[in-house]
Amino acid sequence: MSYDIIAFAVSCLLILTYYLYLGRRTRRIPDSCVHAHNARIREQWVDMVMNSGKMDILAIQTIRNSVIAANFMASTAVLLIIGTLNISEKIGQWALARHPLGIDGATSGVLWQIKLGLLLLVFAIAFHFFSMAIRYFNHVGYMINLPGDTSKDRRPYHQTCAYLNKAGSYYRFGTRAFFFGLPIIMWFFGPYFLVLATLGLTGGLAILDWTPS
Repeated sequence: MSYDIIAFAVSCLLILTYYLYLGRRTRRIPDSCVHAHNARIREQWVDMVMNSGKMDILAIQTIRNSVIAANFMASTAVLLIIGTLNISEKIGQWALARHPLGIDGATSGVLWQIKLGLLLLVFAIAFHFFSMAIRYFNHVGYMINLPGDTSKDRRPYHQTCAYLNKAGSYYRFGTRAFFFGLPIIMWFFGPYFLVLATLGLTGGLAILDWTPS
């Protein structure tokens, strides 16, 4: 149990350190973060659509594709929750009966329930974020077709950009929640695998968060 607590604390510290570093780097070099870059692209797209007056079909198709993608991910989160609940008993029996390399002893039933609860919580959080993304994408579908010259009244433009960036952020948070589920899954194999998976995850996130040249 003590090794699992230490491994969990180390994993949380690794993720916290990475996001503190990412926030500091983004404040120092805004163009280095892909999320800020994507937000600017979405704002440019909104400006192009609202000012052209001839891209209604493009806007509808783009928003529809985004809604479909978020809906698919939300459905996947629900399926993962149901699947995890269905095999939870088998996972518990396996975790109590077998532990790789014999380096941590038998896993207690309480610890197994904590791991399972965290995994379900991660999938539930992912479902929430994807559902919120669908909500904001739907709002953008109405707002982006509002008539008017954005050079005179910038409020519809700014509101549409804010809603679209919120939708994009929620979609990203949902995807990150899926990513964070991977170390928890590896935790069932032992505390050392949790730390190794977290190290691999932070390395992968560092690559994904860097703006491609």
